[in-house]
Amino acid sequence: MARLEYRLYSEQGDTFPLLYYYERVGRDETALRFACDYFVKDGTVYEKTSAAVESSCYVVYVKEAEDERTMPWGKPLAAGRRGVVMELREYAEGTADYPLIHTFSFADTLEAMLHLQANYLYVNDREWYRTSTEIDEDRETYVYYAVPV
Repeated sequence: MARLEYRLYSEQGDTFPLLYYYERVGRDETALRFACDYFVKDGTVYEKTSAAVESSCYVVYVKEAEDERTMPWGKPLAAGRRGVVMELREYAEGTADYPLIHTFSFADTLEAMLHLQANYLYVNDREWYRTSTEIDEDRETYVYYAVPV
C-alpha cells in the first residue's frame, strides 16, 4: 500500500500544490486512477495532465477542466457494493447529457482495468469506441464515455 496524491499542474510554476491525498492505496486502485482522463471531486472536474511514480508515492497531476462540468446524475445503483462500478455512457459532441448505456459491477479490479483501458467495448450487440474515462468520486463510480461504431 502506498500514498496517492493529486497535485495541481501549472505551466507557470515549479511548485505543484497538493489537492488531495490518500494513504495506503493499493496498486490496483492506483492503476485504475492512472488510466482515467478525468477526476471528479467536490463538484469540480479535473483533467489529468500526467502521472508519476515517485519514491514515496504515486502522483496524478491535474488541472481544472475548462469545458467540463459535473453532471446531475445520482450514484449508480451498484455504488456502495464491494468491487468496482463502471458506467458506459454515450458521448456526443455539444450535448448536455450522456445517456447511460450499461452499468458494470466488477468483483475483480483487474477485470475493471481491462474494461477501462479497452478501446472498444461490446454491449447489447453493439460496439462502442472509447472517447475518455473518468473517476467520479462524488458518485463513487468510474465512467467510460464512448460513441457507437
